Amino acid sequence: MTVILQQAIPYDPLAPNPLPGIKPADPRNWLHRDDAFAAQMQRRADLLAQQGLDVLAQSPEALKPAQELLDLVLQQAYPGASDQVLRPDGVRVEIDRAHPLESLCQLVQEDFCILQKRGDEHVLTGAILCFPASWMLSEKFMRPLIAIHEPVDVYDANIARRVQRLFDGIQPDRPLWRFNALWYHDAELFQPRSAKHRREPRDENSARYLRSERQTLLRLPQTKAVVFAIHTYVMAADQVSKMENPA
Repeated sequence: MTVILQQAIPYDPLAPNPLPGIKPADPRNWLHRDDAFAAQMQRRADLLAQQGLDVLAQSPEALKPAQELLDLVLQQAYPGASDQVLRPDGVRVEIDRAHPLESLCQLVQEDFCILQKRGDEHVLTGAILCFPASWMLSEKFMRPLIAIHEPVDVYDANIARRVQRLFDGIQPDRPLWRFNALWYHDAELFQPRSAKHRREPRDENSARYLRSERQTLLRLPQTKAVVFAIHTYVMAADQVSKMENPA
């Protein structure tokens, strides 16, 4: 498998960022494109073609939010596009609004999870998740936030309440973002793992790679669904300290 690495991360992934660690995001710049674009997009295409059931799940109720998200992504990443786009790596993508998550998979590096309010909680009703960091879409699909985060040790009842209030308060055109930092021995982007089989923790002294997710939360103005977007960066551990002027 080809190792896909970025040369830099546009923020300091090692800065303290305790949960929930949320900051305001620029609504005009919540999608990122970096030096690994072409390689990550090819990996996404391969995963969608070969392991579609592992990386894509969509309930009927998520169709309209996914279509709204597709239009939003096109508006920002490919302004003026309608039926097809030409990506920066020269690949032409046909836009299929009947299958919006498949189209989104081929347009940007971000993975997307769609969460819709059911009762008092937000439920994961749809996702295109090519680059999971040690979790499985099949185990989280159609489950509420608290169940999604069950394996996270620091995600206790207090954090759960705060995150649910945060989700309830997200306003259209006012996205939020946070990041994490995970040390891995393997640079592979597709790392599904069952909650029943916890990953052995690593640190900067034993890991070969740093994996950091830039996670953005935004509310779709029409369907009111919340979108959780994940941009995955992977860098060689010995390169992290050499980054200059992270912003």
